[in-house]
Amino acid sequence: MARSRKLLMAVVGILFSMILFTTTDIVAEADSNSDYLDAMNRGVVVIIDPSVYDSSEHINEMAAELNISLEYEVLDTVIESDLVMANVRSALNVRQEPNSDAKKVGKLYKDCGGRMLEYVDGWVKIKSGNVEGWVSEEYLFFGEEAKAKAAEVGTTFAKVTADVLNVRMEPNLESGILVQLPMDYEIEVQSVGEDGWLCVEYDKTEGYIRAEFVEIDFEVEAGETTEEIKARQKKEEENKRYKWYDPVEVDEDTLMLLAALIHCEAGGEPYEGQVAVGAVVMNRVRSSRYPNTIREVIYQKGQFTPAMSGKVDRILESGRTYASCIRAAEDVLAGYSNVGDMVSFRRNSGKRKGLVIGNHVFF
Repeated sequence: MARSRKLLMAVVGILFSMILFTTTDIVAEADSNSDYLDAMNRGVVVIIDPSVYDSSEHINEMAAELNISLEYEVLDTVIESDLVMANVRSALNVRQEPNSDAKKVGKLYKDCGGRMLEYVDGWVKIKSGNVEGWVSEEYLFFGEEAKAKAAEVGTTFAKVTADVLNVRMEPNLESGILVQLPMDYEIEVQSVGEDGWLCVEYDKTEGYIRAEFVEIDFEVEAGETTEEIKARQKKEEENKRYKWYDPVEVDEDTLMLLAALIHCEAGGEPYEGQVAVGAVVMNRVRSSRYPNTIREVIYQKGQFTPAMSGKVDRILESGRTYASCIRAAEDVLAGYSNVGDMVSFRRNSGKRKGLVIGNHVFF
């Protein structure tokens, strides 16, 4: 009951918010010292759903009254009454219907925010990014608490609106220029100072830009749909799989030995599978659990059957190693791995979990 009353107060209590504004100048010279109040044509601060508000005489009067003193309490100026923020330690399930047994359609993470769309018996329908669904009200911040949380975790960006914007070393027009940013370039704002200067960081160096030549954009993280979660996890796995290590220089005999092993183990496999076998050998060389030379790894007792049976030696003597296997050996010696740091593989029978490439499973 108390939570429902709190929600109702949050919805009713902050119907109006001030408008934080910044300005864009139609003059290309980013160091113009003219009165940019007259040139101001729009201001924007966005959260969740960005929008641009046309300036008006009222806004100009407000700007003059406030002396364009941009403060970092940006939320006090733009947060609408429908803002909600996640009140969890890790993640919050978003469901298709307003009950705990309904299908999950996404997640809202601890630093994420969204818009409240509906309220039904302790459940709130929200929209955050592309995810839209229901969450229990007990796991959300509303009103002032939501604004405070957003201020804590959100990020302020500045988008350049002049043709060229000078980033100064100090907050004055006489200071040296650190870098010049082109139109539409976005840079994170570190803090807001006096007299219309914004502190930014460029290439790990602190600099200063004039507020009248950028649009301010405030953002908080959005949730993810189940499809987005799966796509992200797949990409993360791929990033773990494809790696570049330091190259290894070897003589011609060692190169051909590695290529011969690849020929024996994966000569009939697609090129990706040939590279994967070579990468396993190199991963073993790098690992403290195996010998530290290519020859010792290949001929280690009980490891590679073609080496134990003499097949590798016969291929070497015949000089009939496939060209693709030699190229695969060269690629892995250059440091490339398409199996991450995996050190084993076997024929894929479907019983062993791992990365399947061709007829092999790597693990």
